[in-house]
Amino acid sequence: MKQAPESQESGRDGADGPLLAARAGQGERKDEGEARDRAAGPARPARRPFLGAVTTACLATLAGSGLVGLARADSYPARTVQLINTFPPGGPSDILARLCGENLHKSFGQPFVVENRAGAGGNIGAQAVARARPDGHTLMVGIDSTLTINPHLYRRPGFALADFEPVIILANSGLLLGVAPQTGFRTMADLIKGGRERALNFSTAGPGSPGHITGAMLQDAYQVQVTPIGYKGNTPAVAAVASGEVDAGILATPGMLPQIQAGRILPLAVTGQRRSALLPDVPTLQEAGFGEVHFEVLYLVMAPKGTPAAIIDRLASGFGAAMKQPAIVDRLQALDLFDDLATGEAAARRLAEASQRYQAIVNKVGLKAE
Repeated sequence: MKQAPESQESGRDGADGPLLAARAGQGERKDEGEARDRAAGPARPARRPFLGAVTTACLATLAGSGLVGLARADSYPARTVQLINTFPPGGPSDILARLCGENLHKSFGQPFVVENRAGAGGNIGAQAVARARPDGHTLMVGIDSTLTINPHLYRRPGFALADFEPVIILANSGLLLGVAPQTGFRTMADLIKGGRERALNFSTAGPGSPGHITGAMLQDAYQVQVTPIGYKGNTPAVAAVASGEVDAGILATPGMLPQIQAGRILPLAVTGQRRSALLPDVPTLQEAGFGEVHFEVLYLVMAPKGTPAAIIDRLASGFGAAMKQPAIVDRLQALDLFDDLATGEAAARRLAEASQRYQAIVNKVGLKAE
């Protein structure tokens, strides 16, 4: 056999001598180790991957069973809870938010702070809640029309009803249809007859507001010519009716009451299922013979989609207990509200049904808002 050329090994013998000896020693130790392994039997599999798989499976089981949500609920709330009210201070939803927030602070041990984010019919505040972390520390307190009407009315509202979880429907209320005395209308029949003969200007609290949609319902159901005139809120809309600037308005009863008592507005009907406690002699639309139109405002609390069910349950229980406090019960009557307290699937079903009903009228009448 020919030996390798000298150049391939030249200059390495001195350095490779100890290296080769070390390799020989390693080989001997390796042989000894293999002999011990053969004597000990098959090698044991590594534990770490198995334990990791078990841990992952356990966590998945806990999450599926709701135990993780329960653990979160036990430590909830961990900090201040933000109650984002979608309208300016002083309105019914703002008052409810503050009254409930004071009670929840006492029962939960953390502040429930109201922040008013008004604008675009409630869209600005609703967007903030829809984008918030779903951990129960950011909630929306407002009215259902923001979620059941606006997504159908605005081209880009920035949210949908499906982006929220209902916590509780706190209360409900009908609206009041009132007219300026100089119109000559004294009953709902007078108004319907007059609206078929000429277009009537109706003041509303803005595009997509409950009064705006109720006017569209009257137009659709009874062929009344309605021209909605939007104002920045309930107060200027009421003033427009009282001054005769518009023919009529469909607005919240408490705001109209002083003008009614002063004789500057005549109340014709209530849009809800029950008469107003503030004006018990005023009939509902159903009682007046125009029951095809019905509208109730729902005052509610909503959480971002994905909020753990256990946290929502705790919140629903807390808000429900707060609504039964004597101070809040008394205030409901002054605000012309009826307690509701629907939660869970019942609340979700009512909101979905309302959304479908309002979508149909928005599309049929062709209402749009920017």
